[in-house]
Amino acid sequence: MRRLLVAAIGVLLACLITGCSKEPSPENHLKQYISSWEKAKYGDMYSLLSSESKKNISKDDFIERYKGIYGGIEAKNVTIKPLIPKKEPEPDKNNAVSYPYEVKMDTLAGPVHYKHNVKLVKNGKGEKENWYIQWDESQIFPPMKKGDKVRAETYEAKRGEIFDRNGKGLAINGTAFQVGIVPQWMKGKDKEAKQKMAKILEVSIKEIDQKLKASWVRPDSFVPIKTVSKDDPAVSKLKKIDGVTFQKTMTRVYPLKNAAAHLVGYIRPVNAEELEKLKSKGYTANDWVGKAGLEQLFEKRLRGENGGIITIVDKNGNKKDVLAEKQAADGKPLKLTIDATVQNNLYGQMKKDAGTASAIHPSTGDVLALVSSPSYDPNLFVLGLSQGQYEKWNNDPKKPLLNRFKQTYAPGSTFKPITAAIGLKTGTIDPNEEKTINGLKWQKDKSWGDHYVTRVSDVSPVNLEKALVYSDNIYFAQAALAVGSETFEKEAKAFGLGEKIPFDYPIEPSSLISGEWSEGRLADTGYGQGQVEMSILHLALSYTPFVNEGNLIAPRLVIPDKGEEAPTFWKKDVMPSGVASTIRNDLVQVVKNPHGTAHDGMMADVPLAGKTGTAELKMKQGEKGRENGWYVAFNNNHPELLIALMIENVENKRGSHYVVPKVTNVFQSYHFE
Repeated sequence: MRRLLVAAIGVLLACLITGCSKEPSPENHLKQYISSWEKAKYGDMYSLLSSESKKNISKDDFIERYKGIYGGIEAKNVTIKPLIPKKEPEPDKNNAVSYPYEVKMDTLAGPVHYKHNVKLVKNGKGEKENWYIQWDESQIFPPMKKGDKVRAETYEAKRGEIFDRNGKGLAINGTAFQVGIVPQWMKGKDKEAKQKMAKILEVSIKEIDQKLKASWVRPDSFVPIKTVSKDDPAVSKLKKIDGVTFQKTMTRVYPLKNAAAHLVGYIRPVNAEELEKLKSKGYTANDWVGKAGLEQLFEKRLRGENGGIITIVDKNGNKKDVLAEKQAADGKPLKLTIDATVQNNLYGQMKKDAGTASAIHPSTGDVLALVSSPSYDPNLFVLGLSQGQYEKWNNDPKKPLLNRFKQTYAPGSTFKPITAAIGLKTGTIDPNEEKTINGLKWQKDKSWGDHYVTRVSDVSPVNLEKALVYSDNIYFAQAALAVGSETFEKEAKAFGLGEKIPFDYPIEPSSLISGEWSEGRLADTGYGQGQVEMSILHLALSYTPFVNEGNLIAPRLVIPDKGEEAPTFWKKDVMPSGVASTIRNDLVQVVKNPHGTAHDGMMADVPLAGKTGTAELKMKQGEKGRENGWYVAFNNNHPELLIALMIENVENKRGSHYVVPKVTNVFQSYHFE
């Protein structure tokens, strides 16, 4: 009895494992094969082949065949569907049955879709008898026969170029030189040639040797060592070295070099970490991707979409069939409001100093320049940046890799026109009232302890115009206190402080204060110290209400594909038009009046209105710290250009007086319509 029970359990287990149908089903076997195919389990597929099929291809070759072909055509989203007929097909005279199936996949050349048939034959004896796949090359793709190969070729999309408002290239597709060695041309002077080349190209001899020892290198091979710009002065020196030659190659070129690096950015080969995130979007290990600036921000638009062609060729390399073909879709160009000449001129005035600048058309909002100084040459990232050059930039105390126009800073006295506007709007400032202010320092009362507000000139009495001309800190500290913290904060926020600028390029939001107001903080904020911080672009925008009858313009960077659009305002009615007119006239006097802090920038042919500022970066009252110099100015008669410029560490350079001539020089070179 016990033996019968054990036997029964054994039969039951066998049924669970192998099934207890009287005859093995070809349909079930096909579904198992297709499931392994979809999951790319090529070894499991091979185990389901007929014995005759296995004689024609080894397991390793079978696996490598599928991996190589599917990998080469970048196959993904592979789906295979068996098309099982309602009536099971009858075996033919060879004891084989045929089933149709359907394959769909995405490839580098677009979708591939086909229907085909597969034969299953019954193999084995007894318990091992089952249906197996009768495989040949047509199961990879129907047109294939033994000896055929699949070839895939990528059609590369051209990256969209970036232009300024006048069509000047800021990021263009150009050519460079690949510098290389043909070993047999060195004429026995290998050591000398490699030493000279290493020194000029700033590469190691070890790196050159590694490339020359590659397995593919022959005596007449061109062995690329480094890519350089066509106008690199090193080219003429390299031409004199035996064995060195050049090949043209396509590359990304940044004509303004350092002047627009932080704005435009650069591209570089995609790295492994980025590829993991981007491969679902069609990126491969051979692709380049925007790594900074507009190249990164507009990557999707600029990149375009690669195409390709997949063909089947016979053993002699003759094309038999085209499985799929898709033309490349080039990236779209990007036209900016930037004026390359203004961008270049501003950088030229600043390149020896650390600082930042913006230039806008105050009536349209067009951003004409965004500059960060010092900077770097983005072409070097594309051509191949040496570790030494990167470390030099990274260790430079002036931080050329830092994008300063994205940052915020204390605006100093350039904030005073905003305080003036708030005071006039709220009625706490009478522009004609003359206040008696004596001495160079002031505090409201003894409750301030050792906190004082200081000024440069002992001028009394002082009205609004004179306070702006002499840049009187005490006047504006008192003005802020008269407004009161709650109203001051509300009106300052009307200028956009604390908000993100509506702009294509991410700029850090300007801020007014963190924490609770105190009288000392409010007083200091009135003249641009305290805790107020603004970006260079926001500061420029905050002066546009003086030109636009009290309305603050919205900035524009990208010119729409459909053409010009009407300017829009970011903030309407920031101040009454009468207030705007009063302050604008006073800003003219800041430049025109011989006592004005910006009188150094007086121009006979370009009547400027503007305001200087010196922001003191000190930790406590009375200490001598670093200073940032500021100047904001616009052409009062033809307000087509407004410039804001800040230079760091001007404490030993006459403060803002060091900055004023730099802005004036840019206005002098600008062509006003």
